[in-house]
This record gives sequence, structure tokens and C-alpha cells, in this order.
Amino acid sequence: MSNQSFEEKVATPYAEALVVNAKNLNLLAEYKEELSSILSLLLKSEDLQSFLLNPLISNTTKKKVLKELFEEQVQNFIMNFLLVLVDRRRISFLKTIIEKYLKIVYSLESITIVEITSVVDLNDEQRLSLTNKIKLLTGSNEVKLLTKQNPSLIGGFIIKIGSKVIDTSLIGKLKKMSSYLNAN
Repeated sequence: MSNQSFEEKVATPYAEALVVNAKNLNLLAEYKEELSSILSLLLKSEDLQSFLLNPLISNTTKKKVLKELFEEQVQNFIMNFLLVLVDRRRISFLKTIIEKYLKIVYSLESITIVEITSVVDLNDEQRLSLTNKIKLLTGSNEVKLLTKQNPSLIGGFIIKIGSKVIDTSLIGKLKKMSSYLNAN
């Protein structure tokens, strides 16, 4: 069993519980916003990630830091949820839990998440054009673009929509040619 699938199997029930609670309280949008800001902080701070993942740091210390960081910025339920994750030694799955939650909420809201990797940042006109084409392709109401830069692509871009991958990068085309030539 791969580590990714194990992590997703652990994270999914927690994410689903958050969705159920948010729906019951009619707070899907608020939870989405608050969890997105927590995820953003996690992605920006490797120190925070290392701190939460460190098994040598006591649960009490982790709870104290989480309270200092988030107590005034998030709903009580989310704060308690974070503390429960620490108690159950599941705080290491926080990033995956939030990502799962966001995926579920986006699918409920008919929002398609699209990852775009390109050599340079896309300008507003390119983003708008891609967004409109992806809306037509997927039939979704809204598209959320997650952009990354990767200079090794040489040119072009890679689009990931769910499990579909559209590779128009120069390096991707070179790899296809190489495998074709090696096969013959």
C-alpha cells in the first residue's frame, strides 16, 4: 500500500466529518475560507509543518501553538477539530484533510480544481482564456486555477484536471518522441 493512499484513507473520514458539520451549521463557505487560510499557512511555513510532524514535541506544546495561531481566526469547531487531531496523533494528516475537505466542497459547489504548471506565470488574459475553455470542457460553473512554475518544462504547460493530464510542454513532447523512437 502506498503512503499516499494510506494518508488519503486516514484523511477522508475527517474531511467528510468536517463537511457534514459545516452543512449542518450552514457554514460551508466559512469553513472553506478558514481551512484555506490554515492550508496556506502550512504550505508557506515549513517550520510549522516540521513542528507539527515532530513526534518529540509534546501534544500540550502543539495544542498551545495551534491555539496561539488560530484561536481568534477560526470557528470554535475548527479549533476543537485541530486539538482533537493532536490528541489522536493525526495532526500530521492536517494538510491532506484540508485538501480533501476543499475537494469535497468544490465538487458540491460545482467548482473544478485545475493545476497548471508552466515555465512562467500566466497573465490575466491567459488565465481567463484557459478558465473559459476548461469550463466548456468540464461543464462546471467555476474553475479554480492552482498555478506552479517549473522552468524545466522549457516551453508550454501541463494541465491537470482530476486524473486527466494535458501535457503541451516541450519537454513532454521530447519525451514522447524519445519513447516513440526507442520503441521502433
